[in-house]
Amino acid sequence: MNKRQTRIFAIASTAVASLLFLVLTVDSHRQFPELTNADSITEEVVRGQDVWHANNCINCHTIFGEGAYYAPDLTKITQHRGVPYLTAFMKDPSQFYDEQTHRRLMPNPNLNDQEISDVIAFMDWVSKVDNQGWPPRPILVTGGSIPGTDLSIAQQQERGEATVAEEGATGSLPPGARPVSPGNDPIALGQALFKTAVPTCAACHSTAPGVNLAGPTLAGLATRAEEVIASPDYKGKATTAEEFVHESIVDPSAYLHPGPMYSANSVSFMPTSYGKDLTSEQIDQLVAYLMSFK
Repeated sequence: MNKRQTRIFAIASTAVASLLFLVLTVDSHRQFPELTNADSITEEVVRGQDVWHANNCINCHTIFGEGAYYAPDLTKITQHRGVPYLTAFMKDPSQFYDEQTHRRLMPNPNLNDQEISDVIAFMDWVSKVDNQGWPPRPILVTGGSIPGTDLSIAQQQERGEATVAEEGATGSLPPGARPVSPGNDPIALGQALFKTAVPTCAACHSTAPGVNLAGPTLAGLATRAEEVIASPDYKGKATTAEEFVHESIVDPSAYLHPGPMYSANSVSFMPTSYGKDLTSEQIDQLVAYLMSFK
């Protein structure tokens, strides 16, 4: 091309690129209200955002990939933890994590009940924004160690050495679990539900021995269920391990696992929505999978 043709090509290319950029910008703004659930921005959500900023939560936590990356990403926190858990946690974080066991201790923000409710409303709005699948994995915060290692799961995840807790140190199946194939195998279907139900069970429960997350580890659940039923402290209606696991899914407060991390005021932090959101067949599949952990 000669100089005149080169100049025309450069000007035309710039014009086309500018026009394309303008069209994409207008289209993005057109979709923002739907993508961000703008209709769900209530006064409570706005107040919660103000509390979030006033306490500089982003100095430690991350939402939408923005923040300090010092503490867990909270973009989907309300989908991983229920309102009772989040409320109890913000009232007194020290009962969940301590500096002797965990490297990082969240300070008590000293929020009143209204401020806590507002923050949860804000985080719930955040969790429902279409963010193209961010973050890519559930948060993992625990003082337990992955078997065969000296580092906690949280520490290994920071170093890129840990994946999900249930895989253990080598990526093998958890103790007590057996290899399954897809199809109509209820254990395989239950395993899929364990990872895909909303809220996902894997976000709160590990299947590795000794690794307690927001919920207790499910390693050895079948054996532990029999022990609980035989205990005089058990006041539920289950008479078999299978019935106990089923009861724990649909009525989590029927038996409260010991420890302040798991309940408050005789109410379990585990969501009560599974009995309504899952079919009886799906619950049976989930029970079959959990019963494989002897």
